[in-house]
Formats: sequence, structure tokens, C-alpha cells
Amino acid sequence: MRVYHEQLRVPVSWWVLGMLSVFMLGAGFLAGFDWAPALAVYGLLTAALAAGLLTWGRLRTEVVSGELRVGRDRLPLARAGQVTALDAEQTTALRGPRGDPAAFLIARPYLPRAVYIEVDDPAGRTPYWLIGTRRPAELAAAIEAARPAARADGAAVG
Repeated sequence: MRVYHEQLRVPVSWWVLGMLSVFMLGAGFLAGFDWAPALAVYGLLTAALAAGLLTWGRLRTEVVSGELRVGRDRLPLARAGQVTALDAEQTTALRGPRGDPAAFLIARPYLPRAVYIEVDDPAGRTPYWLIGTRRPAELAAAIEAARPAARADGAAVG
């Protein structure tokens, strides 16, 4: 059962600024060349911009079937410890000077807030996950709500 779902997309302002940049770069080629090479440059720059922004914006975050799924990565909620919704200042600190290099980090520049999930990792490889999101309170609540069932399932299996 899916408890939480978020499909991240790059903000519209990035598309507008990107297309403005493509227009300005293409205009340089238009000034020095004929229309054909300039249109080819416009096409290539537009395709590169679209590919880059679509790639950055296709991240999916889900709480489903007793696990947190972020893109292709999975965290069984039975191993989740403390969960905290962070504001922009706390997120910046954990992405930078206060962060642990061994942590699992999903950050996008257009996501100023995140959720901190402590990981109970016996091997000690990953101390926590820091997941950028537009709705940190909802994601934290979904993890908290799904965690007891995941732990019960893990205890029944183990």
C-alpha cells in the first residue's frame, strides 16, 4: 500500500531561464552564420536543455510496502530511526558543514527543505538519509506512520 508519493519536477522558472539562455547563445551563432547553422545550434541547445532539466526533475519519492523509495534506492523502514522534517537552514547545514560524508543524500538546488532519516545500519556504512522534498512534514509523517508495520513485518520474518 502506497502511503506517500511525490514526483519532483524542475520549477518552471528554470525552463524559462534555460530557454532564454538558449536564445542568447543561439543569437551569437545567428549573428555570424546563415540561418541553417543557427537553427541547428538552437535545436541542439534546446535538446540539451530539455534532457538536462527532465533528468533533474524525474526523481520519485515514495513510502510503499514498508520501505522508502527514492529513485532506484530503497530504505527498509524497519531500519529507520529518528525522522525529522527540516527547514531550509537545517537542510543547508546538513548538506554542507555539519553533514556526514557517508550519509545518503538526495538534494536538488530547487528543494530548500528535506527530511532527515536516521538509519540503524549494523555495518555503520550509512548513518542517515537526507531526502530533499517539497513536503517534508508529509513525508516525515508517512514514514512515521508506515514504520511500525514495517518493523512488525521484519520481526515476523526474522
